[in-house]
Amino acid sequence: MDDAAGLAIAYEETKKSYEEGGIPSKITTTSFRNIETATLQNAGRLPAPTYSSSTIYTTLSPCDMCTGAILLYKIPRVVIGENRTFKPENGGGEDYLRERGVEVVVVDDEGCRGLMERFVREKPGVWWEDICEVGEVGKREEREEGEEEEREEEEEA
Repeated sequence: MDDAAGLAIAYEETKKSYEEGGIPSKITTTSFRNIETATLQNAGRLPAPTYSSSTIYTTLSPCDMCTGAILLYKIPRVVIGENRTFKPENGGGEDYLRERGVEVVVVDDEGCRGLMERFVREKPGVWWEDICEVGEVGKREEREEGEEEEREEEEEA
């Protein structure tokens, strides 16, 4: 499967989740479809070559839990739809995967980014809770307001 086809499957699954009222953060692999680490586990015991010859397609940069699962299952390649909406400040999963020898490809797909931005705009509390940053909603709004004020001051100068 080529990257465009794999990412298209991940996007369609993400979009379906969003339309059903869920959190649009599903991932797929070249061997089977899954939702984060639970589906890797629910897939049952597959031969190691199944994982070690797979590519995982995700619409978002992987969280710490998904990063760990990718490494645990020895998946050698990750294709990420977009990493602007969610990427841990320290580089998180992407950098750690690269350090461990995993090929990481960031596509910066407009559709993935647009869907996630829409979800975050519509349900910020659910989003921040999902990524375990419950108190971040107010902090982020404050940062954005401060950044906007700085831009306005620069434009006036």
